[in-house]
Amino acid sequence: MAITYGSKRLSVGAHYGLRDWLVQRLTAIVMALFTIVLLIQVIATKGPIGYETWAGIFASQWMKSITFATLVALIWHAWVGVRNVWMDYIKPDGLRLVFYLVTIFWLVACAGWGIQVLWRL
Repeated sequence: MAITYGSKRLSVGAHYGLRDWLVQRLTAIVMALFTIVLLIQVIATKGPIGYETWAGIFASQWMKSITFATLVALIWHAWVGVRNVWMDYIKPDGLRLVFYLVTIFWLVACAGWGIQVLWRL
């Protein structure tokens, strides 16, 4: 005898759940810590802040390293968030793939540009 009452839950999707949640929180913490470090640098700066001052803040290797780590965290954070939006709202698989590819291209281009700017200082 088959049970024909109650709801039958259909599980679909990639089941990223906990991993995505953790990635979003950890990358947000990295970005928040970077913001605090940068604010401390700016507050500790005497006088007007011009190009030379900004270049000086980012000239040291430790600052370049944490800026790079923050750039990676930002790209990862953005990918998880945007990918989840595409999974939720773009239903045709082919169209969703196009959105994924455009997003990946854009994020890689932004990362490349950020690295170029960071190590050109």
